[in-house]
Amino acid sequence: MSLIELHKITKRFERPPLAPIEVLSDISLTVRSEEILAILGPSGSGKSTLLRIMAGLITPSSGEVLSAGRRLDGINNGVAMVFQTFAIFPWLTVLENVELGLINSSLTAEERRKRALEMIDMIGLDGFEGAYPKELSGGMRQRVGFARALAVHPEILLMDEPFSGLDVLTAENLRRDLLDLWREKRIPTKAIVVVTHNIEEAVYLSDRIVILQRNPGRVVADITNHAAGLDKRDPRFVSMVDSVYGVLTTREAKAESVASARRYVPMAPVGAMTGLVELLRDLGSRADLPNVAHELLLEYDDLLPLVEAAEILGFARVGRGDVELTRVGEEFADANVLERKEIFKRQALSNVPQFQAIIKVLKSKRDRRMPKEFFVELMEQHVSPAEAEHRVDTLIDWGRYAEILYYDEDSGLIYLEDSEDRK
Repeated sequence: MSLIELHKITKRFERPPLAPIEVLSDISLTVRSEEILAILGPSGSGKSTLLRIMAGLITPSSGEVLSAGRRLDGINNGVAMVFQTFAIFPWLTVLENVELGLINSSLTAEERRKRALEMIDMIGLDGFEGAYPKELSGGMRQRVGFARALAVHPEILLMDEPFSGLDVLTAENLRRDLLDLWREKRIPTKAIVVVTHNIEEAVYLSDRIVILQRNPGRVVADITNHAAGLDKRDPRFVSMVDSVYGVLTTREAKAESVASARRYVPMAPVGAMTGLVELLRDLGSRADLPNVAHELLLEYDDLLPLVEAAEILGFARVGRGDVELTRVGEEFADANVLERKEIFKRQALSNVPQFQAIIKVLKSKRDRRMPKEFFVELMEQHVSPAEAEHRVDTLIDWGRYAEILYYDEDSGLIYLEDSEDRK
């Protein structure tokens, strides 16, 4: 049974006089009864925007949302949300915070209290009804958020990266408890949709994994998952994680090749990217991406920009969930500090159009300098202001490492490294 249907959803954010930013493009998917659906994708894929469209908090630019077979117009009263931040009121007790979710219901005060206590007990907070948030750990605060969302008995529970603000062990415990409650049919909801950028989390929790590509967000895969709840060392779990990595990296690489003319530098500091290349060399120049993420203690969303940077610079190639150093990448890993700078300079000038553009502009100026803001504003023609700022910062970082660019933070000016008057 379909609870929510999305048909050809597109979302653009207008920003006159600049061109609009398209966050989602032609998204079609269905949320079915009796399933946990994970929406997985890197930063910039519009995962949270998609979740808010399901909730009726954001209106799509085009396309149609159906809830229980009817066109959604306004807030979706059949859903409840759990956010990444705890979103509970510090001046209210645990019981009062949970009851707050029922304030607009038709229940009597006594019925509200009874249901709130039931949810508190179910979620594992029995005995903390009178405690204030400041007395609770991060995991316990997030449990309050779960209890409040579930108290309204929603048809669908929407969760926006609810475990990402927690430490590893706390997140692991909360995920396990949630899955146990779901399988025991103790959670009063027909379906759960969880947004995440954590591949292992998606595989552990969900019955289906919808994978989004970014810039703009598009559905590239809808995978039935048979590894939910398994031990992470189970071969079936490992195989599913590898498969998802393979889909993500293959699709991302394909998207980058299509958009190569307008490719933008991933937000990858030189130091971190160099660490990746060195690790791959130590691992025999080729490694499974999940293993690389484990070795570097990084989630996919943090690892991807480093892999992309290495690929763009010609240091690595990616395919089927593996990353392998190229000959140039091995040369870079084996070189001394000065040799690395020369190799990096050569590769950046040959393979990064935006880097070439900055050099060209600076060389055209008599004083060989330009305000950083000039390049940020150019980048804003295609991406958000925050992302434009980050990408220009990355280009500056790369240019400084290659000893091509110099940046004066006090004046906000970017110089060519050989400019005599840069001071």
